Parts: sequence; structure tokens; C-alpha cells
Amino acid sequence: MNKEYRSENKGSIAPDTSLYEYAVIRYVPKIERGEFINIGLIMMCKRQRWLRSDIRINDMKIKAICPHANIDMLQQQVKLFLRRDVPEKGLPVEETYRWLTAAKSAILQTSPSHPGISITDLETTFSNLFHELVE
Repeated sequence: MNKEYRSENKGSIAPDTSLYEYAVIRYVPKIERGEFINIGLIMMCKRQRWLRSDIRINDMKIKAICPHANIDMLQQQVKLFLRRDVPEKGLPVEETYRWLTAAKSAILQTSPSHPGISITDLETTFSNLFHELVE
């Protein structure tokens, strides 16, 4: 008995939605302890060539985990995410995102990258994720 199999387009994404990836930016005051505080978010949509990051440093949370943390130094270091510091300027957003979210053994790290689908605009999705994961 021969059966015919067809692939239906059930898994496609509606045209008004956007695939994105995001990672949480973490402050890790003592790498050997593995404790961290979520201080920011970086999000990218390749299709729309969109990349955004934002940082919120909560001094009280940081001082609760690491009373001797140098907040001024941290504020200077997080600017690399806001300036999108990468070795080569003019990279596509996905390469910039990959560079900024690459695994690091430093006091600033990112979570693993997570995918998502935005059913609203990317700015609203970013704000919702930032509120949920960082604030």
C-alpha cells in the first residue's frame, strides 16, 4: 500500500511576527562562586537587522551579594554592551550579537542565547523581557 505524505506549512510564522534571540547580561562579582545578578538584556532580530541592549545596575542587590563591589568600575565596563564594542565595526547585527554574547570568564557574562517569537513589535517585546528578567 502506497501512502502519500505531504508537508503542510503549519510551522510557518505569521508575516507580522519576528523571530528574535536574547541573552541576559549578568554581573558575576566572584567567578569562582558562580553567583550572579541580572543587570541587563541584549536582543537581536536578524531579519529586521535590529539589535538592542539595556542595562540597569541595582546597587542594593549587588551590595547584598558583594559588599565590596566597585560599582563605578562596573558602570564603565557595562558600556561595552551599550556601545556594541566588537573588534570590527560594521558587522551585521547577528555577528555583533554573537560577539557580545560569546562565553566569557569575566565579571560580565551573558546567559545562553534564547530564541523567541515577537507577536508585537520588537521594542515592546524587549521591554517586557527586560521587566521580567532584569528589573
